[in-house]
This record gives sequence, structure tokens and C-alpha cells, in this order.
Amino acid sequence: MTVSANISDILSRSSWIRKMFEEGARLKEKHGAASVYDFSLGNPYLQPPRSFYDALERTVKSSAKGDHAYMPNTGYPHVCKAVADYLSKEQQKKISENEVIMTCGAAGALNITLKAILDPGDEVITPAPYFVEYNFYANNHGGLLKAVPTRPDFTLDMEGMARAVTPKTKAVLINSPNNPTGQIYSQESLAGLGKLLKDKGQVYQRTIYLISDEPYRKIVYDGAAVPAIFSGYNESIICSSYSKDISIPGERIGFVAVNPDATFKQTLLGGLGLANRILGFVNAPALMQRVIASLQGVCVDISEYARNRDLLCDGLADCGYDFVCPSGAFYLFPKAPIADDVRFVRALQEELILVVPGSGFGGPGHFRIAFCVDDETIVNALPGFKRVRQRFTDS
Repeated sequence: MTVSANISDILSRSSWIRKMFEEGARLKEKHGAASVYDFSLGNPYLQPPRSFYDALERTVKSSAKGDHAYMPNTGYPHVCKAVADYLSKEQQKKISENEVIMTCGAAGALNITLKAILDPGDEVITPAPYFVEYNFYANNHGGLLKAVPTRPDFTLDMEGMARAVTPKTKAVLINSPNNPTGQIYSQESLAGLGKLLKDKGQVYQRTIYLISDEPYRKIVYDGAAVPAIFSGYNESIICSSYSKDISIPGERIGFVAVNPDATFKQTLLGGLGLANRILGFVNAPALMQRVIASLQGVCVDISEYARNRDLLCDGLADCGYDFVCPSGAFYLFPKAPIADDVRFVRALQEELILVVPGSGFGGPGHFRIAFCVDDETIVNALPGFKRVRQRFTDS
């Protein structure tokens, strides 16, 4: 065996998203990129806003001695303060720079958080469908991910969440707006979740954290808003990034913010800073930290994603698909016309349409469409979506 048994097992269950991305590369080479309709990867197609390029240019031109050296593992203090000041307005609670840690994207934020809080065998509960990498993130640090199905409209099933909490529960991990469903969890449900975790924590005499993964927070439609979690539960942590809202996923820049009223705040922050170092991230990229300091609240033009959503939803509705129209993010999660979502996705591949089976997200019987693509991809793919659905409904 050349790799560990654990990595070998993970490789055998590796992300459907990456599998479909690789299949897309093969089909594009064979048929030409213009003939393949690739909805597999949540890779923003919009260019970053002009203000990003302006900030990047200013930062490069003003670089001084030491600007590319190590800094505190938690990030530049002035950058942490810029993030904290913005979050204070968003979360309606005063947050200081000492409660923010800059990270290598939201993935880095989640990994240092789980590293800091998990003991071997601890459980992390997440509503399903969920981002497939959560399984691996929990496993990285000795934890076990427990998925709790959501309701048919992908809202939280509070009774199911209550049943899932045990003496081994260390955290609940939510993602709102959600990947892959686009659902936004309501203020009422988050308040209920906070009360549930507070009550269960008292029963089991342990802190149960609420971790909110929020890279899609600014990508919302129809006047929707993402509720603030810090005002509803003290033992809460935000993990986020600038990958989606300003279209810079390759730059790997994000942050962790700890609720200023968390019971063991100082110990938690110390653990996060340590985890940032010992997991090999060391610190978030120096250049990108300085760039995003002046870009708090900046976002790409969401109306373009909204137009894509409406174009796709209208087209699939005309084809007869059943789905919940997403309130945020840039994903649609329709029901497959047959129970075997993998078989259905393979049939779509025959039309050179690449989507991801819902089974990969803990949502069997569905499939995920990432609509962060150009209009032509959606329009040209719709006849293929229609043909494949008819093939299964007419048989």
C-alpha cells in the first residue's frame, strides 16, 4: 500500500464534483468545449469587480520592505480589524480584530476550526444535502459527520436535528445559502437551533458549537437576507471567504470569526491560531490579505446570477422538472425523474450535459446544476435536459 488506508478509502469515495469536472475535460477534448454543457463545478464565471483590480494594483505599487514576510499566524492586525468592523454591522454585535483569524479560504477556516475543537470520536451534525467535502474535513481531525435530512423544501427539520444530538456532539455545521440547494435557513429556525444546542449543552455538560459556513452570504435573490447567527447563539463561529462574492476562489483568502460572547473564547482563539500554523497554512496569503482589507462588502453583480437562475428555472419548468427555486448561491437541485440519480446523470452525459448526482451531497434522487455559467450554456443545454427527461418519463 503506497498511501494510508484512510486516504485510500477517501480516494475510493472521492468527490463527485471533481469526477464530473474531470469527465468534462475528457468530453471537451473529444467534442470541443463549445459542444459540452458543463454545470459540474461551482467555479464563478464572473470576473472580479473593478475595485478588486484597483485594490490589487494599489497594493502591489505600495509594497514596502517586509510586506511579503511572515506575519502573526492569525493575520495582519489591520486586516483583521477591517473584517471585524464589517462583521460588526452584519452580525449586529461588536466584534474586535482579536476575534478574527485570516485563513486560506473557507476550507482552511473550516479545517482549523474542526482541528481546534474536535477530539477523536466527536460528532459533527450537518443538515443534508450538504457540501460533500464536509465528510473529509471532519475525518481529517478525528470527527464523524452525521447528516440529518432537511424537509422537502430543504429547510431545517428541527425535530430531526434534536434527535441527532448526543453526548458526543461537538458541533453543528450549517451552510446558508446552501450548496447544493440554494436554501437560506430562516431567522426563526436558527434561533430554534441555538436554543436546542444551548439546552442540549446543559444536559450533556459540554459546549456544542454552531459553525456557519458562509461563502455565499452575499449571493442572494429577490430581496432575501441571510440571518446573523451571532445574535442568536453565543457558542457560534463563522467561516467564510471572498471566493464567491468577488470571484477570486483561486486566491484562497477567507477568515474565521468567533462570537465575542463565546464562553471559552480565548482558548478557542488560541487553538485556531495554533491550528492555522500546524496544519501547514501558517498564515493567509499576505498580498491577498492587504487587498481585501479595502473590499469589505464588495460583491460582483448578483443580477447576472439572478438572470441565470431565472433562465434555468423557467427552462426546466417548461421541461417538466420538479425543483425548489433557490433563494441564494448559484446552484439548482432538481429531482431526477427516476430514483437512481447516478443513472440519470449518466444519461445527461450522453447529451454532453455535466451535472452532479445528488447522492454525492447526501441528497439521493436529485442532481445539482451549477448555473455560474454563461447564458449560452444554459440555453443550448435545455433541449438535452428535455430529451433525457422524456426518455425516462415515456418509458
